[in-house]
Amino acid sequence: MKNLIILTCLTCFISTFNIVNAQETASLSDEIPQNFKKRSPIYDYSEKQLNNVDTIPDFTSKSNKLKITGTIYESDGVTPAKNVLLFIHQTDEDGNFELKRENKKRYVHHRGWIKTDADGRYTFYTFVPGSYIYGNELKQILPIIKEPGKPEHKIETFVFDDDPLLKASCRDQIEQTNPNRILHLDKEEGLFVAKRDIILGKEDNASY
Repeated sequence: MKNLIILTCLTCFISTFNIVNAQETASLSDEIPQNFKKRSPIYDYSEKQLNNVDTIPDFTSKSNKLKITGTIYESDGVTPAKNVLLFIHQTDEDGNFELKRENKKRYVHHRGWIKTDADGRYTFYTFVPGSYIYGNELKQILPIIKEPGKPEHKIETFVFDDDPLLKASCRDQIEQTNPNRILHLDKEEGLFVAKRDIILGKEDNASY
């Protein structure tokens, strides 16, 4: 009986691992995955091999160009986390989520993916988004993260230090919980630059 229980548990573990592994390696290709329409957009990258640098569509044509860099760390806050997927999407400069459609699935046009290497570092070339036009909301960049062997999940949004909608009460709350998510913009060689480090497990279950 004991051996049967152990065998059953082992079978369930292998099945779960195979499902997660299949999701990690899935990307857009000539063959459309069965779960394409319902799955998280973090899996919808088209590159054969992701690296730790990506450029958001229309970057070159935007006036408020932005370079975001940072390091993703393990939960100890010290060890660089490798092979982590980070997906972001955002509004355009007017605060509109520009939507496109591919294979009957809608997606936000201004989006990008990175995968960290051994140093845990990442870079996005993007632009400063506008406040969402259908609500009195902060300028934000919305991220989803995926650690190896674990399900994807949202983390806290990127917000901007100079946003007039970032009122004192909201700022104080963010600075007490995770000041890293506030992007402080500097200007270098014609574009804004900002930094945000991410510690795995410290920003889980975030809501946008």
